[in-house]
This record gives sequence, structure tokens and C-alpha cells, in this order.
Amino acid sequence: MNFSRWLLMIVVIVVDAVNGGVVLEEYRSETRCHGHEVGLEDCIETRCGPEEPAIRFPFRLQGRQPIHCGVRGFDVSCTDDNETILELPSSSAKLRVDWINYRSHAIRGRAYDGCLPRELFYSNGSYPFEFVGTATLFSCPPSTVRDEYCSSIDSCLARLSPCHGNNSGNHIYAVIASCYIHDMPLVSCIKVHDYTSDHAYLSDDEIRILNWPIPPCQHCEGRNHGRPNLKILGISALYFVLIAMGKTIYYVYNSNKKEKENRLRIERFLDDYRAMKPSRYSYADIKRITSQFKEKLGQGAYGTVFKGKLSSELLVAVKILHNSNENGEDFINEVGTMCQIHHVNVVRLVGVCADGFIRALVYEYLPNGSLQNFLSSVDNKNSFIGWDKLQDIALGIAKGIEYLHQGCDQRILHFDIKPHNVLLDQDFTPKVSDFGLAKFCAKDQSAISMTTARGTMGYIAPEIFSRNFGNVSYKSDVYSFGILLLEMVGSRKNFKVMEDSTSQVYFPEWIYNLLEQGNDLRIHIGDDEGDVTIARKLAIVGLWCIQWHPIDRPSMKVVVQMLEREGENLAMPPNPFASTSS
Repeated sequence: MNFSRWLLMIVVIVVDAVNGGVVLEEYRSETRCHGHEVGLEDCIETRCGPEEPAIRFPFRLQGRQPIHCGVRGFDVSCTDDNETILELPSSSAKLRVDWINYRSHAIRGRAYDGCLPRELFYSNGSYPFEFVGTATLFSCPPSTVRDEYCSSIDSCLARLSPCHGNNSGNHIYAVIASCYIHDMPLVSCIKVHDYTSDHAYLSDDEIRILNWPIPPCQHCEGRNHGRPNLKILGISALYFVLIAMGKTIYYVYNSNKKEKENRLRIERFLDDYRAMKPSRYSYADIKRITSQFKEKLGQGAYGTVFKGKLSSELLVAVKILHNSNENGEDFINEVGTMCQIHHVNVVRLVGVCADGFIRALVYEYLPNGSLQNFLSSVDNKNSFIGWDKLQDIALGIAKGIEYLHQGCDQRILHFDIKPHNVLLDQDFTPKVSDFGLAKFCAKDQSAISMTTARGTMGYIAPEIFSRNFGNVSYKSDVYSFGILLLEMVGSRKNFKVMEDSTSQVYFPEWIYNLLEQGNDLRIHIGDDEGDVTIARKLAIVGLWCIQWHPIDRPSMKVVVQMLEREGENLAMPPNPFASTSS
């Protein structure tokens, strides 16, 4: 069991013990604060609706419970729709309460009208509630953020009080850390503060949580007249609370230290690679380059790409990385790989951004997009770029991968070769991109270790799933390239199985059977016999690359040589489907 889980368990046990003794005594003493004894039956637990949270001390439901049943500032009301509303003290802000945990003293909810009190973030312990979690505060000119944006149910944005009126000063907004800032309407805003609560073990960036202390009752009568077992329990609970507090402080200190070490590691890494000439940009630079993220080019599992402009002549593609890896490993991995690569068939890294929790990569802009765009235009002759051009693209991709395997000091394994990750410039020169899954290894290393599968389903080599096929190596990229070649042949037109066939056929196997029988590929290729030769050559090379066992696949150097040969001189590979034909 890791430390955080162990600590959380201790905290729950301690709070449970405190609830069993001290809080109960606190409640009984609180009922004496008004000069008379009040029975517990006067303060029955209640709810606004069947699915709403229970309301009991220190909270009081207005109109249903006497004033002595709660603490000042903990007044709750019900809407006409039976929603539970907490009226936050010292402001007109209200919180729509979804959940109350009386053991951990926590509330989960959202701003009822898009407004939260400033004191939640600047209280210094004097405010009865505290925001628990991580948020970023922005200062924005008036009227730049519409009120309805803050008021939406799933909004990540809340304005801090004062929220109403036409005050001329800048407005302050809080953005929850899990939300992507570039999706927020903060074009003209300035970041003023990064807020992180001390209660790290309770934080959950997907929700809002307010924490409250055990309300004091300094003037209560008869506090010391509680039963002896409750006093003993309270002393024991205090002992455990002190231990838990010490461990909590230690945990928070370690968490902050780890985050600082991760940022320092990235800074040192970028300093080491400064000589490789990638420019360093701030988040403000990234917003300016992309015109406030105006034009989105695409989105994948690891980031969102926007079109940008460094100058009137130089366009770029800016990839904002998702926080898929908290210690920045994906970011370091891709930058470290790209800084070592200089090849016409590999996309060029222009610059990087590591500004707080914003991490971005700036690449050269390739106007023709990905190869996938041209393979998916089935049966459209107007968008078909021609078999000669497809052959040039296939050869360029092969040269780019061969450079990764042999042209650098260390071998670079891409592990995500597919049409989406091949970009085309204005002359349709292909460039391999997206190195977030890449791994380094020595050129003489015959196998690499891998704890989890990497890549995209359909392109992943069989040995990555099962070592029964062989070791994971650079031949895994060869397999992915083979599938890509077969797609370049097969996605041009719809393959049609013979009319008398009633079974589904795996199309690489069907291609092999057609070639072995001496038939054409039954594709609407064109009138030129050379087109048939090119399609046949690409198919044969692809079938060599997708042999089940890595030892039977050619290296990328041999693949390049095969693609440069005349198609008639290529031998048919062994049937890779012989063992699976049943």
C-alpha cells in the first residue's frame, strides 16, 4: 500500500474517532451556547430532497431547524427544485451542494451562479471554508468573459467576488487545474496566482471541495462536564491527529519537492539541448503564435495541434501536450528524440514551451496534412495523387525510418508508424512525425524490454503482445510500415471479394492469395500498365514486412533497396498466413 493511501486511512480512522467523541461533545456543548439545554430531538437530520445530502450540525436548514442547531455561517436553504444551497458568509455567493462528508469535513459542489468568494483562496485561515485542490487565478478586463460561461453546470471557470455590479476594475477568475486553459475564454487575461491547498490528500481536480474546521464554541457552558470516556477518547484522538498532521505535512512537502524536481529536470534537460537550436517559448508566446489558438488542425491521444505563424513567411504547427505523464517523461522523450534528428523525411522541431503546467512542441507546418487524408478518399479520382507519387511517398517514409534505425548515434524505435503520423509538405515529400512513444537502444541491441504495449491497434507487431513470436526490436517498426504499405495499396479502392465467396477475408491474406495465383489486385488502377507494376511492388514489399516472426522480416535498409528496384525483380515472400489459414 502506497504512502498516500496509508495516510488517508489513518486520517479516516482519526476523524472517525473524533466524530465519535469530540464532535459529539462539541455538538452537545454548542446546544448550551444560548444559555439553555436543548434536546437532540430538536435538531433532527433533514434533507432538501431524497437524493440530496443530509443536513445536520454544524449545518442548519433555514425554516426547518432552530437556529441553535447549526453554527453561524453554515446556513443551508432549498430551492424550488429541491436543490441544496449553501449561502457562503461575507458575500452574496452561493454553492450548489452535491455531497457532504461529515467525517472528513468536506463539501463537494459548484458555484450556483458562477460566483465564488475571494476568501476561499485568500482567507489565511480566517474564513470558515477553504477551497481544497489546485486552481489558477486570472485577472481579466471587464466584459471579456460572459457570465453565462461561468454559470454552466460543467464550467471549469468561476468568477471571484465581487461578482455583481458594473465595477470598472479587472475581474478575477479561478480555473480548476484539470481543465485545459486554452479552451477557456481568457484571451485578454493575465495569470496572477497559482493556488494549491495544503490538504493534498483530499484534493480531486475533477470536482470542487470546500473544507471546514470543527467549529469552536468558546463560551459554551458545561464543556468540561462531558462523560470521562469521551474525554479519554478525545485525548487519544488528539494524539493520532498530531501524528496524522505530521505525516500530512511530510507528504505535502514531498509532493511539492517532487513537482519542483520534475520542473527542474525539464529545465536542465532543455538547457542541455539548447545547443541543438530549438527555440524556447513562453505560454504568452504560444498564444501569440497561434492567434489565441484560433485554428485547430487536429487532436489525438497525446495532444491538440494548432496552426501558428512565426513570421509572414514561416508557418508552424503547435502541439499542446495533454498531461498524460505527470513527471514530463513524454515531453522529454519527444524533445530529446527530435533534437537528434536531421533528415528530409522526418518532421523538424522548431521550438518548445515548458511554462508551468503548459508544455508544447512547435513543428514546421506541412500544408498537405497527413497521409491518411489521401488514403481515405476512396473512389475519388480527383483527389488521387497517382501511383508514381504514392511510390515516392512509400520510399521517402522507408528512408526516414531507416535513418531512425541506422543514422543516429543510438537506434530510435518509433513504435507508432501509421498514415496519421506521416505528414506531407507542399511537394508531397513525406515526413515521419509524433515521437511520443519512441524508445532509444544501442544499434547492436537485439531486443528491448517493454512493460506495456505501445502503438495503435492494427499496426502493432505480434511480438509486442506475445514473446512467442520473438523479441521486441527495430523489426516491430518494419511490421507497422508493412501494414502502412498494404493500406496504401488497399485503401485506394474498395476490395471486392469474388461474388461466390460467403466468408470474410483478411485483406492482407487476400492480397497474398491473388499475387500467388498470378492475378491482378482487382483495383481500378488506371490505363497505365506501370500502375499495376507499382501496386504489385508495394504489395509484395508490404507482405515481406508483415511476416509473423521478426527474424523473417527485412531491415529497413533492405526495404529501401526493394522499393528502389523494378517490381518484376521482387520475389514473393513466404505465406505469413499459412499457420492461421484455418
